[in-house]
Amino acid sequence: MTLLPAFLEIKASQHQGGEPQKIALVMDVREESFLKSFREIYQRVKEEGYHLEIIFLEAKDEVLIARFCQTRRPHPLAPRAPLSRALELERELLAPIKELADVVIDTSAFNVHQLRREIKARFGARKDLSEMLVHIISFGFKYGVPAEAHLLFDVRFLPNPYFDPALKPLSGLDPAVRDYALSNPVGQQFLNLCEQYLRFLLPQYEREGKTYLVVGVGCTGGRHRSVAVAEELREMVKEWGREILVTHRDVLKEA
Repeated sequence: MTLLPAFLEIKASQHQGGEPQKIALVMDVREESFLKSFREIYQRVKEEGYHLEIIFLEAKDEVLIARFCQTRRPHPLAPRAPLSRALELERELLAPIKELADVVIDTSAFNVHQLRREIKARFGARKDLSEMLVHIISFGFKYGVPAEAHLLFDVRFLPNPYFDPALKPLSGLDPAVRDYALSNPVGQQFLNLCEQYLRFLLPQYEREGKTYLVVGVGCTGGRHRSVAVAEELREMVKEWGREILVTHRDVLKEA
């Protein structure tokens, strides 16, 4: 961590006047000075004008325990302690870093290939890293709320296409499902209120230096209403000239 400022200065001098580079750095918490110096160095580098984003990966304890059992390796922070205690220690040590993170991703449901796709989708196509990216995630409450969501819309009050035999096999990506859920006074009023709410909030978050905002949109199963609303919000935010990413987390799960 202590070498980060010098590394950034070298990279900046090598590319003066050229296109800014995207650089990803992985650091090891076991480095003796890492936790002591992290916050100070991070703040100093930000104040010098560098654009930094912290991606914090985590998973549920039961998932981490299963992963360690599969690899048959001890936890590196406490190789002689019970695994549950080692995980507890790790969470305690990393809590200050998680607090600073721009993005927190729960990898419990991901394999390595899915996680790679997730990272690429979120960051690979970014045009301007200084602009705030709005990430909308549709989901089903029956599968759990996205841990990374900053804002949450519960759309279970909308008419449910699930109970229409002709619409049940479809998803919120289908125009017929969108019309069923949203082409009514309540649906239209909700979208209008969402527009007012987001138009007000996005600039406020930007003033606070936020570069990544996650908006969760949930219905019961994450296949119909939440997907339809997320797609409407996509078009809305895109019209404002903002970078937008939409993920339909549960759309492929059984209806």
